[in-house]
Amino acid sequence: MRILHVLDHSLPTQSGYSFRSQAILREQRALGWETVQVTSPKHGATAQPLETVDGIDFHRILATQGWMGSVPVLDQIDTVRQLRRGLRKIVAAMRPDIIQAHSPCLNALAALGLGKPLVYEMRSSWEDAAVSSGTTVEGSVRYRLSRALETYVLKRANAVTTICEGLREEVSHRGVPAARITVVPNAVDADSLARTSGFVGDIRAELGLTGHFVVGFIGSFFAWEGLPFLIAALAPVLRARSDVRVLLVGGGIDEPNVRAVVEREGLQQHVVFAGKLRHDQIRAAYDAIDVLAYPRVPIRLTEMVTPLKPLEAMALGKVLVASDVGGHRELVRDGVTGLLFRAGDARALADAVVRVAADRELRASLAQAGPRFVREERSWAKVVPRYEAVYRSLMAAPGTAPAAERA
Repeated sequence: MRILHVLDHSLPTQSGYSFRSQAILREQRALGWETVQVTSPKHGATAQPLETVDGIDFHRILATQGWMGSVPVLDQIDTVRQLRRGLRKIVAAMRPDIIQAHSPCLNALAALGLGKPLVYEMRSSWEDAAVSSGTTVEGSVRYRLSRALETYVLKRANAVTTICEGLREEVSHRGVPAARITVVPNAVDADSLARTSGFVGDIRAELGLTGHFVVGFIGSFFAWEGLPFLIAALAPVLRARSDVRVLLVGGGIDEPNVRAVVEREGLQQHVVFAGKLRHDQIRAAYDAIDVLAYPRVPIRLTEMVTPLKPLEAMALGKVLVASDVGGHRELVRDGVTGLLFRAGDARALADAVVRVAADRELRASLAQAGPRFVREERSWAKVVPRYEAVYRSLMAAPGTAPAAERA
């Protein structure tokens, strides 16, 4: 069985998207399947048409410069055009049994009608992701067009996979039959996370955190992550425990806002910005933290989509508190693998932190349950085999062609 994966970007560009893609490719190959992988012109970062990353070859569709690329909307059409041209050549040369295009929907649009069964993996809602990043607003012309295009692709793919139940429900609401939707959830590789940290010495000492109880966040600083609520919760936490410090690892477009909140509240001595770390240093950052906090705010994106970071924390036996948005409720079993608090409520976040900080038995119980949950339900070796039934059903159907060709 040979699967052609069409990706927006991949490693060495570091993102949750890239790490998921790499894990899927690694596990599918471990199952004995052949994979071919290609990235769209949006990957950038290289001038080579073929690049090997961690032993896996990626075909790069290199962006060509033209007038369309500088015009809004037309630049997206140009991306699809260039990717489709590259895919035609790769399909003819590699003759895959299945094409699997991964979000955004532009990748699937380029892969429709190439004579092979098409699986579309929806990892997020394209239009809602744009709202969350500040690119557009809900209900705008761009929002409606993006949503219509995503729906067009979902209805024409032979099968759809999603990363969580929230997205499965969204796809179903758009008119895709339930039998064509399969959830292949986010997962983690605990063994990879446990490898060498890339730090020499005591990271707590390096960051000035020795002797403190550390509440931390590791990830990208986007507005939907709700980091200002974590800062707002710090003052009441400090009244209960003066030894608490907040460690923020990462960066992103909302960092100036987060720093401004820290300064406005006069908490500079209690908050440490560690900046972005290499992937091999992340384990050391986790080791420096006593409790992970995930204060995501309630918007369509966070209600539908599950994040990766809480799973990383659970896999490492770390204690976590998380807002009760839909994506977190799907991952975190309240009081068992973590504590949930009311989203958008800094006082509720403070209460959760104080509670877990004061209760050693609770922390020990959460630290034991997390790795067990990941091992039994959310390792990549457990979830990637779910693709097989999808692929086999399409290959067994005589004369299967993309829905766009059957219409």
